[in-house]
Amino acid sequence: MTEKAMILAAGKGTRMWPLTDNTPKPLLPLGGTTIIQRQIEELTKIGVKEIHILIGYQMKAISNHLGNGEKLGVKIKYIIQKKQKGTGHAVLQANGKMKGEFYCLNGDMVIDGANLERMNNYKNEIVMMTTEVKDGSRFGAVQSKKGKLVSITEKGVSGKADINTGLYLFNEKIFEAIKRVGKSVRGEYELTDALQEISKDVNVMRYKGFWKDIACPWDLITANEICIEDIEEKNHGIIDDNVNINGKIHVGKNSIIKSGTCTEGTVWVGENCVVGPNAYLRGGTVLCGDNKVGASSEIKNTILMEGANAPHHNYVGDSVIGKNSNLGSGTKIANLRLDKEIIEVTHQGRKISTDRRKLGAIIGDNVNTGINASVNAGTILGNRVKVGPNTLVSGTYESQSIIV
Repeated sequence: MTEKAMILAAGKGTRMWPLTDNTPKPLLPLGGTTIIQRQIEELTKIGVKEIHILIGYQMKAISNHLGNGEKLGVKIKYIIQKKQKGTGHAVLQANGKMKGEFYCLNGDMVIDGANLERMNNYKNEIVMMTTEVKDGSRFGAVQSKKGKLVSITEKGVSGKADINTGLYLFNEKIFEAIKRVGKSVRGEYELTDALQEISKDVNVMRYKGFWKDIACPWDLITANEICIEDIEEKNHGIIDDNVNINGKIHVGKNSIIKSGTCTEGTVWVGENCVVGPNAYLRGGTVLCGDNKVGASSEIKNTILMEGANAPHHNYVGDSVIGKNSNLGSGTKIANLRLDKEIIEVTHQGRKISTDRRKLGAIIGDNVNTGINASVNAGTILGNRVKVGPNTLVSGTYESQSIIV
């Protein structure tokens, strides 16, 4: 049994703008917890007792959130990466700290313990996991033969491909391989170069089930749709009479579900939330805490981060609403194009496909909309944006924009 793991949690996650401007990517919400905490829970399920977490960007936020791991049933140690010089350099930070076999995984993906446990079939060997995707253009495509690595091609392989999941079983041999290959032409230590250098010793396994790297803001919604089904149904708050619950629900401490409210599917309500009266929470909805969903508001498959509110006559579908953002009365967020085609967005200057037919809005922190504002499907609002009353919003707006 492998009892140690390394999570590569350093990095700002710029592709997740605007959600990671104020929150490290591993601490983004997922299925009632955070991305990294879910990973730790899966690791502990298979007997991992000690986890080394590589941190850099906003390091205190991660260490403050997780502490020493005692509450999670694991010992957590932190490795500080002051300069980021590639994926190989990140792994190299554990040299001298990790002895024997250890899991290594990126801090921005959804995993499950069953796949980790399958890797333990190899003893004192290096293992990497792959998965098949429809379009490998933004991943590293992996070629293998008879279960052994042949090559890894960097991004650009279009069409169906086996890709590197970012999930490994390593031992000290990986450190020596990284040192031998040295820096790439980009001036960085590349983990993929090191793996190819010892390819005859690298075993390749196919990941089974749902895997997702959370690379773009809408990936958080896709991952949440799957992970929310795993929640443990509990009520630590108050559910009034005349509340209609159809499906699983978790209600956190000091939260109240008021009369006339209806829930459908699996719903997570965090601590200190007020829902209703006469609100409608649909499957996949996560209220992270200190949220208000008020009278006649409908929330569907949406993450409301801490302090975000939809308090009066709102519709929000397939969206992420950032911390302390508030939707004015009557604000509606559409989540489906009239032609029902895949939604494309402009994100950080590039027009890209989200691979989703249903996507509402990605809204940053401290955003406010006026009454009866309308937000089109695929809209992205940066942090501290203000939207005037009766305004129709489409497209992407940088932080601190004023839209009237």
